[in-house]
Amino acid sequence: MAEQLDNYDQFKRDQWQTLFDAESVPLDEIDLEQIRSLNDRISLDDVREIYMPLVHYILLKYRDFQRANDERSDFLRVSHRHVPFLIGIAGSVAVGKSTTARLLALLLRHLYPQLKVQQITTDGFLYPNAVLEAKGIADDKGFPDSYDMPRLIQFLNDVKQSKPHVQAPKYSHQVYDVIPNEYDEIDQPDILIVEGINVLQLPSQAEIFVSDFFDFSLYVDADPQLVEHWFLERFNILLNSAFNDPTNFYHELATGSREDAFLYARQVWDDVDLRNLKAYILPTRNRANVILHKVRHHTIDAVYLRKY
Repeated sequence: MAEQLDNYDQFKRDQWQTLFDAESVPLDEIDLEQIRSLNDRISLDDVREIYMPLVHYILLKYRDFQRANDERSDFLRVSHRHVPFLIGIAGSVAVGKSTTARLLALLLRHLYPQLKVQQITTDGFLYPNAVLEAKGIADDKGFPDSYDMPRLIQFLNDVKQSKPHVQAPKYSHQVYDVIPNEYDEIDQPDILIVEGINVLQLPSQAEIFVSDFFDFSLYVDADPQLVEHWFLERFNILLNSAFNDPTNFYHELATGSREDAFLYARQVWDDVDLRNLKAYILPTRNRANVILHKVRHHTIDAVYLRKY
């Protein structure tokens, strides 16, 4: 990996944690349990050694951003205006993006209660399953063309202009589809964290990209074989939770042959998620300001900071 990231400064875990002396953390195990994804792993040591330095680095960037906006307003002799700071978090399916996003949001709220911090996922901007079927791309769900990119870009544009009560459609991983007429409301935050596999991609049909709106970005990275292992772990948990819920997408798989279910899961990984990772997600890694590199058990062993 290092030879592909010569435009980054690499910090091993023990080096990174020395950049900020976090004698204590504002969270406990109950907090972590509430934000941890299904088979993700996060500890108080991770918070202290990885995320506390990262949050303070992000705040340095946030203050630079605010100062630049104020200086621009002063130069133009116009009133200072509220401009949200947008953070994008990208990476493969099952790599732990959601946990990272929720943890960063929680830490920012605890450490800087004067800031309004919100978080969304781009899953809600996928086309509904019926639309994907009609377009003939149901098997490419999660690929760039499966997102309503104009709607996502309009959403980010409205947020960046600090419009009130901007709506983001909700997605259910239980039914594996967008939820009709249900929304998360983003209301003039100071910081908005946007998490999704697609957030650093450059879809060819668009003149403006999602990443154009970001002021800071992260990529959660791991060897694809590890990510496959985590994907199958998560699949097993989802099967076990779907037995008694006929509305659950995984119910039919859960009540049938477990061997057939895992054959299906491995096919989905190979034909959809791994293909998407190699073709569209991994090539965006070096567009991120920070790369969090994971090894076994979701342990972050290194942090990469882009030099320029």
